[in-house]
Amino acid sequence: MKGMSKQMTLSFVVVARNAEKTLDNLFEDLERQTYPHERIEIILVDSASSDQTREIMDRFAREHRSFHEIKVLENQKRTLPCGWNIALTHATGEVILRVDAHTRIPEDFIEKNMALQGEGEKICGGKVVSILQEDSDWQQMLMSTDNTAFCGGAADFRRKEGRQEVSTLAFAAYHREVFAAVGGYDERLARTEDNEMHYRMKQAGYRFMMDSEIVSYRYARSTLGRMLRQKYLNGYWIGLTMGVCPKCFSVYHFVPFVFFLSVVCTIVLALCGFSLPLVLLAVLYGAADLFFSIKSIVEFKGKWSFYLLPVVFFLIHLCYGAGTFVGLLRMPFKIWKKGKDAKQRIESVRCALQDDALVIANENFSGGILAKDN
Repeated sequence: MKGMSKQMTLSFVVVARNAEKTLDNLFEDLERQTYPHERIEIILVDSASSDQTREIMDRFAREHRSFHEIKVLENQKRTLPCGWNIALTHATGEVILRVDAHTRIPEDFIEKNMALQGEGEKICGGKVVSILQEDSDWQQMLMSTDNTAFCGGAADFRRKEGRQEVSTLAFAAYHREVFAAVGGYDERLARTEDNEMHYRMKQAGYRFMMDSEIVSYRYARSTLGRMLRQKYLNGYWIGLTMGVCPKCFSVYHFVPFVFFLSVVCTIVLALCGFSLPLVLLAVLYGAADLFFSIKSIVEFKGKWSFYLLPVVFFLIHLCYGAGTFVGLLRMPFKIWKKGKDAKQRIESVRCALQDDALVIANENFSGGILAKDN
């Protein structure tokens, strides 16, 4: 095939735990990718699932021979950063691209990412759009909270258009040299591993290039309980991570925390007879809450569930802020544990990515492909 020798090799990584409901969809999307399959190594990491996740991975590995190789690995520690580190130590591609198990990708997703890599971008990616598992009014309302800047859609990779440098990316493609330079993930951070890793990458001089022509789709939480739990844990891990890398967060990460403290303090003042601060907070927050709720109601043509948005927005902000509050309280007693072990693991991944054996494996990966083409 003409020009094939210039195309880079890719390690496509998926780390999953109890993802039996969405993995098959992602695997179907992988089969349809337009980038040459013989240049794609797939690394699947099962994080001690209790459902059929591992069986689905094994079946995919058995039944699909068009890819260069499919590796199915085990992550007994269960958390994402541990899974990513396992995948990194087994990756042999020139580019490493990671997505979540509850993601859908268009057929040109890999091709467009690799095109940017071919232009010299070391870290690149695109927009992430929330989608529904079931098309009900209630789930549409929950999804809208992920897409609005008032709640979950403030990140650049959700709202910006065109090609431009951004502060962070989700489901990005990284040139191998990036991880070889900064090392692996901090295994103490169960939910904020990307924030800390991306901070290190920026400190090392790498930039994040987004092209909105690259799109991936992520399933929104299907119930209010799951969404509130997700927001609480996101906030909780922000609080804990302040003991490891306080500079890896921006101001907007702490807005729910400030709101939570404001609610608690103004309620206490009101109970002591000073009700004005609570009234002012209710008016200011209520105005913003109603504005974004009405905007969503108009956009979705007044479906019944959207009239509950003012309450849902309030609960999400309160849970997120409460999580950060609890995380900060627990941080001195929890997050510094195993700090030495975490740093050693980061360094061991760096060494593995620089290891001559993996370089040779990469050369064999590319060399084997070129032999086929010739």
